[in-house]
Amino acid sequence: MANTNSIGNGTRKKILGEERRKLILEWLKKSDEPLTGSFIAKKMNVSRQVISQDISLLKAKNEPILATSQGYLYLKQNKKTRLTRVIASTHTPEQTKEELYLIVDCGVTVKDVKVKHPLYGSFSAPIEVNNRSEVDQFYDKVIKTKASLLLELTGGPHYHTLEADHEYQLENAINKLAQAGFLIEK
Repeated sequence: MANTNSIGNGTRKKILGEERRKLILEWLKKSDEPLTGSFIAKKMNVSRQVISQDISLLKAKNEPILATSQGYLYLKQNKKTRLTRVIASTHTPEQTKEELYLIVDCGVTVKDVKVKHPLYGSFSAPIEVNNRSEVDQFYDKVIKTKASLLLELTGGPHYHTLEADHEYQLENAINKLAQAGFLIEK
């Protein structure tokens, strides 16, 4: 998790309202990795629900905070624009980890997952994984919570937004997905 020296001294004094939200925002901006609600709550001596409400209030003020399976992340403006590509994929729920590994092993970030349900329309959720450790954390959370994957709504077909620094990374990931039989050709 984040370096606790830069995140506060762990004091047990409860931090209230605006001061708490100001600190949360400061910590998120300084952190290069997601911070969990539990971690922040412990540092603030409040419940995780209070932190969740604080995050909602900050987002309502147009702060670019993203809730991922690894925790909260402040979306920093990249000086270098990364390349993105949306791909269509299909596989079984059990092959999810394999699909994500194929992508991140190419140096590509999986930003989200989207499905188009015939009755309910489009659904999307952030994933934000860019290495095997983050994929493992994501998949472990799926197993632990017994949550259904979005692809289960469609019987497999889904979309991912991929992001990389270089075109060859995206092409490599797409080729690996096609070789594995996961890619849906348009």
